[in-house]
Amino acid sequence: MTQEEYKKQFSEDDAVGWQAIEGQLKTVYGDAEPRHFGSIIKYMLGGQDPIDGTSIYDSDKQEFHRHFVSYGMSNLYYDEEKAGGEFSGWGFEFTFRLKPFEGDDENPTWVISMMNNLARYVFNSGKWFEENHFVPANGPIRLDTETNIVALVFALDPELGRIQTPHGEVAFLQMVGITQAELDRLMADPTLGAVEKLIDELKKDNPLLITDLNRSF
Repeated sequence: MTQEEYKKQFSEDDAVGWQAIEGQLKTVYGDAEPRHFGSIIKYMLGGQDPIDGTSIYDSDKQEFHRHFVSYGMSNLYYDEEKAGGEFSGWGFEFTFRLKPFEGDDENPTWVISMMNNLARYVFNSGKWFEENHFVPANGPIRLDTETNIVALVFALDPELGRIQTPHGEVAFLQMVGITQAELDRLMADPTLGAVEKLIDELKKDNPLLITDLNRSF
C-alpha cells in the first residue's frame, strides 16, 4: 500500500492497526464482546504501560480458557509514514491462553501486568521477541503463587496466526508457560530448534497451548 492509497482509504481519526487486529479476532470470535482493559495514560503521553489495551475473550475450544490479546506492540493509529512497511511496529502483538486458576476471578489482570513487563523490556532494550524464543520469569509467572510454571516460550498463536496490515505484518505471538524442568532443558540447549521441539511436544496434548498453572510436568 502506497502513502497515496493509504491517505485515500483512511482518515486521521482511524485506528488503522487496531481495526486490523479486531478484524482478525472477528474471524475467531465473531461478534462476541471481549472484556477490554485500557491503559489510563497512553505510553506515548508519558504513561507507564506500553500496551494501550488488552482484550480478554472466553473460549470453549479444546477446554474452557481465557484468551488475552494485546494492543500496543504494533502501530495502532493512523500514520501515513508507516504505510506499506514490512512490519507494523515491533511486528507482533502478545497473546496468552490461561486455564482458570483458583486464585483468579474472571479477569486475571496479572497477565496484563506480565505483558506490560515484557513490553517495557522490548521498548527499553530495542530487542524484540519472535517464535521459539524463551524467557525465564525468575520465579512463578503469577507472583506469590505456588506453581511450577516459571518461564515462557513464544509460539505463533494457533488460531490468530499472522496478518498483513496497512502498516505491515503483525504476528500474534503467544506466550506459553513452561515448568522448571522444561526451562532447565532449554537452558542446557537454548537453540531455536530446541524451543521449537519443546513447543511441538506440548502441542500433542495441548494444541492451543493453554497455560495451566497447576501443571507440574
